[in-house]
Amino acid sequence: MLRSMYSGISGLKNFQTKLDVIGNNVANVNTFGFKKGRTTFSDQISQTIAGATAPGDTRGGVNAKQVGLGASLASIDTIATQGSMQNTGRTLDLAISGNGYFQVMDGDTPYYTRAGNFYLDQAGTIVNSEGLILGETAITIPQEAQSFSIGADGKVTYVDAEGELQEAGEIQLVTFANPEGLTKAGSNLFRVSGNSGEPEPKEPGVDGAGTVQSGFLEMSNVDLSEEFTEMIVAQRAFQSNTRIITTSDEILQELVNLKR
Repeated sequence: MLRSMYSGISGLKNFQTKLDVIGNNVANVNTFGFKKGRTTFSDQISQTIAGATAPGDTRGGVNAKQVGLGASLASIDTIATQGSMQNTGRTLDLAISGNGYFQVMDGDTPYYTRAGNFYLDQAGTIVNSEGLILGETAITIPQEAQSFSIGADGKVTYVDAEGELQEAGEIQLVTFANPEGLTKAGSNLFRVSGNSGEPEPKEPGVDGAGTVQSGFLEMSNVDLSEEFTEMIVAQRAFQSNTRIITTSDEILQELVNLKR
């Protein structure tokens, strides 16, 4: 009975965490470049009441008798699949079609993102919504430029005051051996972790890197129908674990009443 209580408590904790992850996914359904989370569970150590025996000449073998002691949280994964593309028609809205991340710099500290809503600051430098500079080397478009464009290969060009085509710089993408190992840093940013691998700068469309699509934004990869289904399953599992605790408590109460 006590084992069932503790198993139920472990289930409550795990499914509360699962609901927390689902809630975060749903909250970020319209966040550009957001990568959804997923929880997985594993069973805890089992108590062996009787060990297994091998078969003999006159009697067959017997399996072990074990009682599980609940479940534990195995992982909270980041699912780095491609999100859908939204057509905006805005030149500085960039989406990556394929693998890779944009690198943005906060001083000397690099961060990585799939959110491609970029802007020009007062100096004409391409920055993200937090003011972080796109690329290891700043890309600046002169204020007197008549127009500018960004190609699928990441090259940023503009038409100067004399009508001549000039190149302002090139947007490089960064790939990782294990992109799902990146650490979420908030504000649509990721940073390197001990299991993500080192960043590998690549030209768009080369060596497995995706291409840059100007005028598009990558939406969140959250599927609301899937999240609502998982939410219902987690809610029912949470209720079932509370029922386990309630039932165990009722049996303990009956044992206490035997004294009367």
